[in-house]
Amino acid sequence: MSTEQELKKTNPLRQEFQSLLDEDFKDRKLKENEIIKATVTEIMKNFIVVDCKAKSEGMIPIEEFKNDDELSKLKIGSTIDVYLERIESARSGEIVLSREKARKYKSWKRMEKVFETQEELTGYITGKVKGGFICTVDSLACFMPSSQIDVRPLKKIDHLMNTPVKVIATRIDRSRGNVCVSRRAVLEKSKSAEVAEALKNIKENSIVENAIVKATTDWGIFLDINGVDALLHVSDLSHGRVKKPSDLVTIGQKLKVKITKIDPKTNRVSASIKALTEDPYEKIEKKYKVGEIYEGTVTKIMDYGCFVRIEEGIEGLIHSSELDWTNRNIKPSKILSVSQKIKFKIVNIDKDSKRISLSYKATLDNPWDKIKDSVGKEVKIKINNVTDKAIFGELLDSKLTGMLHYKEISYDENIDNLKKYKKNDTLSVQIIDIKDDKIRFSKRVLDKDPLDWFKDNGKKIGDVITTRIHEVLKTGVKVTVDKDKKLIFTIRKSDLAKETADARPEVFSPGNALDAKITELDLKTRKIKLSVKAAQIDEEKSLIAKFGEGATKSGATLKGIFEKAIGGGKKKKKEEK
Repeated sequence: MSTEQELKKTNPLRQEFQSLLDEDFKDRKLKENEIIKATVTEIMKNFIVVDCKAKSEGMIPIEEFKNDDELSKLKIGSTIDVYLERIESARSGEIVLSREKARKYKSWKRMEKVFETQEELTGYITGKVKGGFICTVDSLACFMPSSQIDVRPLKKIDHLMNTPVKVIATRIDRSRGNVCVSRRAVLEKSKSAEVAEALKNIKENSIVENAIVKATTDWGIFLDINGVDALLHVSDLSHGRVKKPSDLVTIGQKLKVKITKIDPKTNRVSASIKALTEDPYEKIEKKYKVGEIYEGTVTKIMDYGCFVRIEEGIEGLIHSSELDWTNRNIKPSKILSVSQKIKFKIVNIDKDSKRISLSYKATLDNPWDKIKDSVGKEVKIKINNVTDKAIFGELLDSKLTGMLHYKEISYDENIDNLKKYKKNDTLSVQIIDIKDDKIRFSKRVLDKDPLDWFKDNGKKIGDVITTRIHEVLKTGVKVTVDKDKKLIFTIRKSDLAKETADARPEVFSPGNALDAKITELDLKTRKIKLSVKAAQIDEEKSLIAKFGEGATKSGATLKGIFEKAIGGGKKKKKEEK
């Protein structure tokens, strides 16, 4: 038998008290991990003693009462909510209570409820962490991202630290116990309500006299219209082109605008100044005619051309190709300058797209008109550039540029002739072609054509001429026709002799005479073809015709026929003597 059982038997009063105590605790329904009511029985230096109708009183550290100035309001007999962690601790057997956890538990339950309803809460920004801030809401530490502290980025937030701010719960993670809150959502909600109220007094197509300029950007102006933000896009400032809105207005300036659009979903308002005036493009075709010349002012110069103001609100473009007759790709800034007054010709008017094409060069003398009938005339050019295959030169009297191909320098058509010339040299040439604003020159046509030798000597296709071997090649031989050796032609290996064995180039030597037949002669295309083989065939046919077919049938060769003919001639002469 235990000592306690012995005491119960020996002490009836103790036994009776114990039974009364057990009976009392049967009616006290205390469950761990729940919030219960407790009464303050004593306020100590480090602890608050409370009675929660347990077997013993609970002691809560005084630090848990210092938030929200609760300690200053606390007194003996006050009823507070506490969180029951343990009915009996393993170490001391005392009840374990927490005021702080009771507040957090209560706050979490409330947070779950207001998250669904998006109710506004009061919080305190108590610290800064990576990516945002700590905002304490009813003793619950929540995370507020930096982007959610205000509707616009803030450089400093000192004025918001440890002061009550209105927030809305935007995300709750129940598994981790994390809550994200937003002050920005409250501000936007409040602003939206104000804007919605203010929009009741603003209607589309209405005219506002005192719209105040709040800010300017490269793409538009922000206005304040009776407390409502509105955008005046750069394209709605004027019917003409606008470089920068800041050049036209200043902050705080009052403007007269027309409300062009109100988006009920986003509460965005669009305004326009140009909508207050008549579109100048509506009657443009009556005022300006294509092909006519007018005056205007250069407003902007770009790499691709120049913009010209025709009148207020109307501008046209002079493309770089319409600036100069002699250079289609000239840099516009070399021809015109901003604010310069010029004459121009209207090339095209596109009313729908509000684009007008202009020409500056059309108001100047066209040098192409002066030289269009100059084909075949001798002119002087100044060399601008020497390339791998041609010379480009500028006509001295008109500044137009043309090309002198290396084959047109000399009749020998030697590409090395290009090395004889350099930039800024002056040459006498002849214009041989003008087509599509391109000029072709020739220098050799000013000299006597070596091919005229054929005309001067009455040579034609089928004639046999005597040539001299100039050079022996592997594929044939080069021969000269004239005494000055200006006419050099190549006789191919296949045309060197009738017999293949006699057509080997190596059997020929420079300086030897060689009879060849003209088989092709086209002086216009400069195609000349000579053939020794054809000459031999023609001579053989002539001999056969003279001495009969039997000469070849008996096995005689051309050499034998020649010798026979020569021998027969000698014999006949002796008989005559």
